[in-house]
Amino acid sequence: MIRKIIKINQQLCNGCGACVNACHEGAIGMENGKAVLLRDDYCDGLGNCLPVCPTNAISFEEREALAFDEEAVKKNNKGAWGCPGEQNQSIFHTTKQETETEIESRLNQWPVQIKLVAENAAYFSQSHLLIAADCTAYAYGNFHREFMEGKITLIGCPKLDMVDYTEKLTTIFSHNDIKSVTVTRMEVPCCGGIEYAVKTAIENSKKEIPLNVVTITVDGNRKQ
Repeated sequence: MIRKIIKINQQLCNGCGACVNACHEGAIGMENGKAVLLRDDYCDGLGNCLPVCPTNAISFEEREALAFDEEAVKKNNKGAWGCPGEQNQSIFHTTKQETETEIESRLNQWPVQIKLVAENAAYFSQSHLLIAADCTAYAYGNFHREFMEGKITLIGCPKLDMVDYTEKLTTIFSHNDIKSVTVTRMEVPCCGGIEYAVKTAIENSKKEIPLNVVTITVDGNRKQ
């Protein structure tokens, strides 16, 4: 079948191995000091490896390739299905005292899923946009107050949705007067896809849109 899959430029690869750690499916390995795509059917085509490559050696291409085989990846037991940090760690047992006050929602529009919003929706006009990886709202306690206030909120997870948001976000940025974009993502590599999609979409739109990327740690704090 013809599908999107990663391509590694051997001349640009510096052998750092960051992409190997970012690929939860085990599709990438090291050979002779360079990163290589080991098996087509292990690559989900979402590009979580792209944002971590310091030399931009990884890109997408469309070619004849085996379909992504989730069962084969699971059997091979290469990396966690889900994201790192799912283990039962003591960091999630908080001793913080929390005031039991109702937090007012800062949601300004509906729907919020990237897949469902209309690219030409009126609320995009002259808006400040928040594009959030799903998990961030659950991990960060003050999410509504700190990130959603005064913004149009879009959420998604490239890994679970199995979709590349780049094209739709490019249309939104191109056809609307977006004042700024804030991306919230988790520190785990599987969140790299949403950051990459936003950065690529801004570039494709040919507009200078201010971008702020905020990373949330797996214990629910902002990464410094």
